[in-house]
Amino acid sequence: MGLTSHKVLAVAVLAAVVLFALTVWRWPHLARRGVRPVLGRVGLLFATQVAIFAAVALVANRSFLFYASWDDLFGRETGMGTVLAHDTNPSGAVTASQTPISAGIPLGGPAARRGLVRETDIAGPRSHIVSAAYVYLPPQYFQPRYKHHLFPAAIVLTGYPGAAKALVSRLDYPSVARAQAAAHRMEPMVLVMLRPTVAPPRDTECVDVPHGPRTETYFARDIPDVITHSYRVGPGLTHWGIIGDSTGGYCALKIAMHHPHDFGAAVGLSAYYKAAEDTTTGDLFHGDRTLRHQADLMWMLHHENPPGTSLLVTTSRHGEKNLASTQRFIAAVKAPARVSSIILPSGGHNYNTWKREIPAALVWMGKRLD
Repeated sequence: MGLTSHKVLAVAVLAAVVLFALTVWRWPHLARRGVRPVLGRVGLLFATQVAIFAAVALVANRSFLFYASWDDLFGRETGMGTVLAHDTNPSGAVTASQTPISAGIPLGGPAARRGLVRETDIAGPRSHIVSAAYVYLPPQYFQPRYKHHLFPAAIVLTGYPGAAKALVSRLDYPSVARAQAAAHRMEPMVLVMLRPTVAPPRDTECVDVPHGPRTETYFARDIPDVITHSYRVGPGLTHWGIIGDSTGGYCALKIAMHHPHDFGAAVGLSAYYKAAEDTTTGDLFHGDRTLRHQADLMWMLHHENPPGTSLLVTTSRHGEKNLASTQRFIAAVKAPARVSSIILPSGGHNYNTWKREIPAALVWMGKRLD
């Protein structure tokens, strides 16, 4: 029985109901003093609460698809993603190429051998937004032969609300980037890692909100300008990419599509394709229809000239809610834009799934920026 199946949920609910009824029925018999009655009461209460918690957790998982299977839940789902490049020519032909994958290597030791992660605050001169970030500098950055080299860079975004540190500690972006560069699958790359939640607790969906936070300006203009002036990073679309998961994935795709002359590649891991509007976002558009349309990526593909940038989207055939919308997005992309995909057989909306996609995604991005 699969983790998301009706049978598993029915068994959990039935177990919770039976244990609750058994507790009520047996309670008078267990009300006596003594070790055995006390242990009986504790055991029944504990079992009932575990059953209720399991039922609630299964309902939540079915709704949000955090985990697609038992292997996914227990971290045994380890199959890595491969990139499928979709031809955007009118012929509609599809070609595929596989990207080799290797495990990440943890950071540590001298910077010239292991690289360096710096925690900093990035202040946007245009948006007037200040956000905490982690900047990864590859080992080559500290090696003499790269003294005058301009490195490519990528903005890396979490989902909402997210924690920037998780990009380093949980998703291992620096380790993966270092390993892929060491294996000569991609050029050494600077990573600027932060969360899209720049006005907490509000979710701005990376929109320049009228009279509110200018989030898109911060990510699209301020961060590249600050980083290129602070580090040996090149400017423009040949040097800059953007990648994110969930809300960060939506932001990455949207920013690259809005600024194709500034970003050569964008990756949306488990992304969606239209700005969310709920209690966490508030009124993002203030009645501005143009701004609302610009936040709908499918609307842009159907009504505006295709952006001249490369896009990579990911999903899974079992466990992700965005499979159908991702397939529609791929079909709608037209030249000069280019689109590729990673479609896993199984994987939920969680760190384990994204860790299986990130190595291939970074290699793909590195080739576009190179």
